[in-house]
Amino acid sequence: MLRQAIAFIPVLIWVYLLTARGRFWWPGAQRVPRLPPVAPRHVVVVIPARNEAEQIAAAVDSLLRQEFAGRIELIVVDDGSTDGTAAAARAAADAAGAAGRLALITGTAVPAGWTGKLWALSQGVSAARQRHPHYLLFTDADIAHGADSVASLVAEAESYAIDLVSHMVRLSVLTLAERLLIPAFVFFFFKLYPPRWVADPKRHAAAAAGGCILIRPEALARAGGLEAIRSSIIDDCALARSVKRSGGRLSLRLASHTRSLRSYRSSGEIGAMISRTAFAQLHHSYLLLAATLLGLFLAYLLPVLLLLLPDRSAVGLGLLTCLLMSLCYLPTVRFYGVAPLWSLCLPVISLFYMAATVYSALQYARGRGGEWKGRVQDA
Repeated sequence: MLRQAIAFIPVLIWVYLLTARGRFWWPGAQRVPRLPPVAPRHVVVVIPARNEAEQIAAAVDSLLRQEFAGRIELIVVDDGSTDGTAAAARAAADAAGAAGRLALITGTAVPAGWTGKLWALSQGVSAARQRHPHYLLFTDADIAHGADSVASLVAEAESYAIDLVSHMVRLSVLTLAERLLIPAFVFFFFKLYPPRWVADPKRHAAAAAGGCILIRPEALARAGGLEAIRSSIIDDCALARSVKRSGGRLSLRLASHTRSLRSYRSSGEIGAMISRTAFAQLHHSYLLLAATLLGLFLAYLLPVLLLLLPDRSAVGLGLLTCLLMSLCYLPTVRFYGVAPLWSLCLPVISLFYMAATVYSALQYARGRGGEWKGRVQDA
């Protein structure tokens, strides 16, 4: 009897995820809508950049060639780069014939209590205020924006009176490690922060994808500015929470044509990306870490173990759960254009994410939490 009760737990988990968690698993519901053009607006793009010489030219070029009726200006904050990042950005603006729309700022040393990215963004926002834009766009130096990216962001903000619009950019799935692990990253993110719940003013859920965030300056000011979240390593979600708590409205969607230029050649590189913030997501709580590992075991690993038991009912429940799991994950796999059979891999993928989360906690205990490009930011 106890065995059957335990075997029912993962079934109930996946029935709940499929039916009662805001349809987070359906990419079609999260895609950027096609909206009619709105009145011309002035957008200032702030790009924090630290050693991004390989990618920043494509990012700058994509933003300077937008199909947009308003005005777009770029501010690149060179955050202590040693690889010619600023020169690459300037060359891209010159090649696009838009040097006058790009401003380069040499970032100053990071003050105590700030993360590097937020301090760079803060310097860019200070410079942007003098231009009095309708919107600020925070984006990374490794993001290539689709031709209508800015227009769609502004159209959604204007049409639905949204204060912060964020698009989860399309991540690379070129390598074997990426095909296995990256669609799951998006799946897990939306499971944690269902976009429908993020958009609902009555729910506490708040999140954004840091690679592409459009925000009204007055909403940023009302939320306390970037200073209010200056030490947050998961800065995008912290910003979204601040905006929502101050009465702002949010939107989180999946972008089809805006993409990340960063490629992960190995599972180790993806693991480093995950472990940089995983323990911070758990509020540095070892109790929450244990609860998370137990939850992942019950949802993803127990169904596979049930298949090994001699009990037919346990095997049947295990098969049913594996089917529900794959059905839930399949739409994300298809969105990324990889083979449908990858949808069967969530149990293996969950083991990897569990290991990365444990490693994140170990790094924090060693005083190496949040390490990124030579900086330890979560110690």
